[in-house]
Amino acid sequence: MSLRPSPHGHTALPRLDWLRLPLIGGFLRWKHARLGMQSVMAVLAALLVVEGLFGPELAPKNLSTLLVWVYWRGALVLGLLLLGNVFCMGCPLMLPRELFRRIREPRRTWPRVLRRKWIGLGLFALALFTYEWLDLWASPAATAWAIIAYFAAALFVDALFRGASFCKWVCPVGQFNFIASTLSPFEVKARDHTVCQSCTTKDCIKGTFEAPAAASTTAPRRVQRGCELDLFLPAKVGNIDCTFCLDCVHACPEDNVAVALRLPAEELRVDPMRSGLGRLSNRSDLAALTVVFAFGALLNAFGMVGPVYALQRCMAARLGTESDFVILGILFVLGLAVLPLITVGATAWLADRKSGQEPQAGALARAFSHARRFSFTLAPLGFGVWLAHYCFHFLTGLWTFIPVAQHAAERHGLSGLGRPQWGLGGLHEAWVWPIEVGFVLFGLIGSLAVTWSLAERDFGVHRARAFRPWAGLHLVYACTALWLLAQPMEMRGTFL
Repeated sequence: MSLRPSPHGHTALPRLDWLRLPLIGGFLRWKHARLGMQSVMAVLAALLVVEGLFGPELAPKNLSTLLVWVYWRGALVLGLLLLGNVFCMGCPLMLPRELFRRIREPRRTWPRVLRRKWIGLGLFALALFTYEWLDLWASPAATAWAIIAYFAAALFVDALFRGASFCKWVCPVGQFNFIASTLSPFEVKARDHTVCQSCTTKDCIKGTFEAPAAASTTAPRRVQRGCELDLFLPAKVGNIDCTFCLDCVHACPEDNVAVALRLPAEELRVDPMRSGLGRLSNRSDLAALTVVFAFGALLNAFGMVGPVYALQRCMAARLGTESDFVILGILFVLGLAVLPLITVGATAWLADRKSGQEPQAGALARAFSHARRFSFTLAPLGFGVWLAHYCFHFLTGLWTFIPVAQHAAERHGLSGLGRPQWGLGGLHEAWVWPIEVGFVLFGLIGSLAVTWSLAERDFGVHRARAFRPWAGLHLVYACTALWLLAQPMEMRGTFL
């Protein structure tokens, strides 16, 4: 079976297309499929807000904290691993926007100067910091207010600006999903590029408009929008910025869209011009987002093990402060900015020198360009650590929703679910550990494979010399992750 890349950067794998599957394909082709998923998720979000504000204050007994910080995060990363960006597909944050836009359509476009990922990157880092600073996993009320704030922010941005501005430029969960989905096995893509070449209407990005009456002087009304993230399907490569909204599926008059199987991480191995993105090698913002995504995985895991508490006590004594905000702020600046800058920068410089590049004017700019290209090799490893960490909590607390749901029903006078079975837990930690190791090794293999491909492409006969420093960084990262995951981890959100 051939694995040769196509001219569009995709691998010639046998087609397994969601849209051609029985039942699933019919549902996804239904015009109101996404609205249905959003409605279900919105109702669930509303219930979690009510539970968080008015339910038990003890987090392990509250469905809000349990479902958000244990189940949702585990389901999110498993969905990305096994399918694709399915959370964005059914994201409830878009439902208020859809209702608002039936009343008033926004006129503004997102400012050109802000059309990079820096805002989303900053908010992603802020979300990681806030989670630790406010102990969100331990506070049902804070979790509820976080959900409310997220809905309000999404509505505010998309009420002002056209398209999917919040999704593309602002949403921190969306930015996480965009990087993680580079490892997903499915991709929204054109089925046959020759069909696209003969297309004159470009409905997949412009949308579909009803034919105006013969004597009408008004502009035709759009009946189906195209891609609101500016991804022109024939030139789309990979999953970055794709929310799996399937608007292109409903807009394409030729039924030429597939949600098809592909080789995970393949889009990181190639560097063509991509619709809505340009070349990855020219995107410092996406490279920085990938680095924060990877180092954020380590920092998020570090925040739940014993050594971090010893370090915080030491810092408090040395700095003469008990402020969690100050101490965590220093740790986050070190973990998400200083350490990545030093390690990635030094690795790029060393790889540049080892590959035969002589010191000369412009060497710093060349090393920066090298770091920007190879930063994307951290995505598989980072995703492996996020998988290992979130699945640890998900699997060790696998059945804890049952007694918590029984307790919630009992509080409301419903006895049909029976008495709470507080003894129910999940898989034993000893069983989960091999799964965690497997996820980290999965990420390591992916990162090494992508690194070799980039070294082969950019350095030719010197590929091994350019490969070794980055391989060393990946091995150190993987060993650090395994050491962290091997520590006794705080069982946040459950009684275990």
